Amino acid sequence: MICRVRTRSNSLKLKAKVHITLKRGVLDPQGKATEQALSRLGFRGVEEVRQGKVLEFQLSESDPKRARAELQEMCEKLLANTVIEDYSIDLDE
Repeated sequence: MICRVRTRSNSLKLKAKVHITLKRGVLDPQGKATEQALSRLGFRGVEEVRQGKVLEFQLSESDPKRARAELQEMCEKLLANTVIEDYSIDLDE
């Protein structure tokens, strides 16, 4: 999904979201605690909770291909611990 936002200077910008979650097989104590708390509150249909984070960006880059490549580099270098975390990138439309 690609979202182009016009700013006051009339230039186009992209908005993006990066979703970071623990890889399958990595213990998720926060997710487990949330799952147990929901059960205690009477929500019986929840079988598993995995906790993660979402980062939102407004980028000055207008080319979706270059924006995605830049976001991937950000994730690999800083945003995600790729040993234990997976990430996905959504360019919003």
